[in-house]
This record gives sequence, C-alpha cells and structure tokens, in this order.
Amino acid sequence: MDEHIQARLISQLRDDNIRLWLEPYTTDHQHIQELSDRYAPVTGFGVDVVRSALEMIQSDAVMKGEGNKEYKETSVATLELLLPKEAQISEQNKKKKAHLKTKLDITAQELKKQISKDYGLQHFNLILKGKILSPEKRLDEQNVKNNSKIMVISVSSENERNVMREEEKENRSEDEGVQRTRRGFQILSERDGSEDPATTPFLEIADQKGNPLQIPDIERKALIMAMGFHEKGRALMKNRKHSSALFYLLMADEQFKQCDSTILNAVDNFAVLQLDIVWCYQALSALSHLDDAKQRVQNAERCFLRCYGDQQSRLQQIKGHTGGEDVLFLRLDLLQSSLAYHSGDEKRASDLLNKAQELYGQLCLDPDKLNQLMSLGFSEQESRLGLRACRGNMNDAALHLMQRNKERDEMKEREREKRRRRLQDINTLVELGYSKRDAAKALHQAKGDVDKAYGILLDRAEAQMSDTLDLPGLSDSSVRLMGDDSVSQSSPSSLSEEPSTSSDPPSVMSSPMDEELVNEVLKDIPRHEEDYLDVTLEEEEELMARLRSYINK
Repeated sequence: MDEHIQARLISQLRDDNIRLWLEPYTTDHQHIQELSDRYAPVTGFGVDVVRSALEMIQSDAVMKGEGNKEYKETSVATLELLLPKEAQISEQNKKKKAHLKTKLDITAQELKKQISKDYGLQHFNLILKGKILSPEKRLDEQNVKNNSKIMVISVSSENERNVMREEEKENRSEDEGVQRTRRGFQILSERDGSEDPATTPFLEIADQKGNPLQIPDIERKALIMAMGFHEKGRALMKNRKHSSALFYLLMADEQFKQCDSTILNAVDNFAVLQLDIVWCYQALSALSHLDDAKQRVQNAERCFLRCYGDQQSRLQQIKGHTGGEDVLFLRLDLLQSSLAYHSGDEKRASDLLNKAQELYGQLCLDPDKLNQLMSLGFSEQESRLGLRACRGNMNDAALHLMQRNKERDEMKEREREKRRRRLQDINTLVELGYSKRDAAKALHQAKGDVDKAYGILLDRAEAQMSDTLDLPGLSDSSVRLMGDDSVSQSSPSSLSEEPSTSSDPPSVMSSPMDEELVNEVLKDIPRHEEDYLDVTLEEEEELMARLRSYINK
C-alpha cells in the first residue's frame, strides 16, 4: 500500500511541478501539511496517511540528492536493496527502504558479504533489472550504477544443502545444485537419439504433430537449455518456492536470448517465461520495485498477439480450440492490474481486475463434469485441461481428449518406428567397418538416407548442418521438448515444433555421474505437453482478493 500511495502522490507532484527536495518544503514543514490537506481529497486517503507518504517521498529525494553529491565527490554509490522477509531489520527501519553505500569497483561477491553482514543473510543471489549478478565480476562491469535497485533473493534450503556439501569457495559463481542442473541439461543437449533411448534418454524439439524442427545446432542447444531451466523453475513455482524458481527462470531467459529473434517471435514459450518471471516478482512483493516487470509483461502481450493472432484466430486454426490458453491471459490481466495499481492508476487497475475476475469465473470448472470425465478413464489433469480447452462442454472435452490420445499414440508409434529404422541403419554401416559414432553422425548428416550416409563415410566428408530455419513451420507453432516413450518431455508452450536431433553425437560414453545428473533434471520435465496450462487457480484467486482489497481501500 505504501508504494501505491507514493506512486499516486509522485504523479500528482509531477503534474503540479512540485519538488519536495527544494525549499520551501525542506525548511518549512507547514508547506508539507498544506500539500497533505490539498491531496487528501484528490487521492482518497486520509490527511495523516498523505502527510506520512509525502515525508517519505521527500526523505527519499533528499537522500538521493545527497547520494548523488557523495558519488560525484567520492565515487561511493548508494544502492537500494529489496530484501527478503527473513532479513534482520530493526522495527524502526522496517518501513524504510534499505540502502547500502559501496564503491562500484568491487565484485558482486564482496557486495554479498556486506549484505550478509548487515542483514544476517547466508545464501542468496542478487538480481539487477532481471539479470543475475555474477559474483566474480565487478559491479560496474555488470551495469550497476549509483541509485540502482537490487533484488536480494534467498537460495532454497535444498540448494543450500547442496552448497554446504563442501566448503563454499570464495567467488563461486553458482551453487552446486544449479551446477548439477546446468550440467544435466548440457548432457541432454549433446545427445542426438542415435543410442538406445531405453538406456540413453535424450530430448528433442518438436511440434505437437511430431514434425522435425531443423535449426542451427548452437540455437538448438540454447533452446534445450532454456526450456529445461524454464521447466525447473516452473516445478519450483508449483511448490510456491518463488525465490528459487526466479533464479532458474532468469537463467532460462538468458538462454532464450541466444536464439534467433525469428524463433522468439514465432513461439509462445518466451512469452510464457516472461509471465512466469513477473509472477515470481509479485509473489516476492517485488512488483512495484522493478521497472523490468512492466517491460516483460508488455513483451509477453506482444508475443501472444504475434503467436495467437488477433482474437486468437491463429491459435483456433492450429489447435481447433482456444480455451486452454485463457489461463495465460488471466495471469496477464492480473499482472497488468497489479502494475497499474502500483503505478497509481486505480481506474485501469480496477478495469483489468474486473476483466480478470470474469475470465476466472469461466475457468472455474464444474466438479461433477470433472468427475464424469475421470470416470471415463482420463486423469484429473487431462480432464481439467480438456474441459478448459472446450470451455466447460463435457461432451466436446471427451471427444477432444480421445482424439488427442489417439494422435499421441500415433506419434509415439511413428517415433518408435523412426528410431528402429535409425538403429538398423547404423548397424548396417557398422557391419561395413565404420564406428558407431561415425555411422550415427553420417546418417544424421544424410537426414536418414543410409546410401547417402555411406557415401559420406566413403568420401570422409564432414558435411555441415544447414543453417537455415524452416520459417513456415515456425510461424504457426511454439516449441516443446520431447523425450523417449517412457519419458515424454514438454515445454511451457501450446503450439509446437517437433523432434530434431543434434548434429553431434556424444563423443564419449556416458558415465554413471552423467546418468545421475540426467535423471535428476528429467524429474522436472512434465509428462503432459500442456502442463504449463494446468493451474489450480489458487494463487490467482489470492491475488485477485488482495488487489480488490487494495482498490476498495
């Protein structure tokens, strides 16, 4: 509430060209009282509340001015910290913003030590404008400036235990848990599926029809890393571990940005990721402190429009229904409402909240219909997704789910047959005297044509992967991850592009440690390709109630 009141007053002060950090407001407090009497009826808040907020705005402005002067004279910068709830702050300072003075030529690790000392925090990460600060790099090298706002997020107890297995090394850039996750997805990104999937799990990028997506190898690997980190973050979000989730989501964001903009503009994965990041911001009460949140929500909205079309026409054409994606628009409306409220625009916040509540009512399902679908043999998740896809029509949902299961079974059979043929062709080339690795690589370069692969091996040519993207295929889909039949991988996306294999088969046999890491990360990959649309609406309901109480006040 404090940030909201201040946002309203700052907007009013700006319109009236009033500068609280200058005389006469800094020398005669009667002028502050006059402003309080003047703005109370305009804002709808009590005079005392308005006066307190004006004094806070004035204090922040004066402190910022003094900080700017100090920075010019001594190069000592003032940073504003957004601290987690467990930070040790005295009662008298709880309502004040946390500030820390420091030189900017120190490393982020040194800054973490100072924060740990001042606020009693042990394991945490620092985030600036949506990017994780690297502990070993200097602050000024990472665009930290005087008056920068830095978010402090705690590391989960699980990661903390991993970190504490050995003594924590100074300047360590990642905790052990993150390293294991990163390594697990790196291993998977190197696998091409030429080995037996029963013993060597791998990930492919696929559409929901099972059509291969041919993209350059570097981007393919970045996509697998990005989508893998996103799934890890989403798994943590489901358990409401938003602080830890945010760390993985921001790593996914960095990986996605290594991909060609053509991909990011054509699929909804990137938009869903932006929503998830901002959802974590609001869950951590960081929404009003981060300009980054507004930009991400705007990016998500634009991306949805490009991918789904006006009035979701393209989505309807591709999937035959649009109801399932309404949960994304519910979150979009709620986050936009929250941002509008914290920016002081109560009318827009109220309008968006009303829109969200109407959509929420449509997404709430009839328990009897849900139970009837489950009695037909569908899982609770399938039933929930089917009903939402068909906007509550149980008969349509049953037909939709049966057709979807039929298509999924057909796709799995096609994949099994494709892998059988591939392994047979590799064995044929091995019988001709070539190593399994060389045979697999040649076959991959020949796009499955065993005769061409044999010619490649004879000529000892190192054919290169095509660097072109199949844009017509991308224009109507978003990507998802697929694994073998026993572990079906999916990404947070609705439309998709299907299995493409890596250009480089594994150069060495997998070690037991590699398999352990792979199995760890595969646990976070959901089996259903639309898992990202399956939400309970509990968090959405809580946020709606909170926003309504704020606006009503």
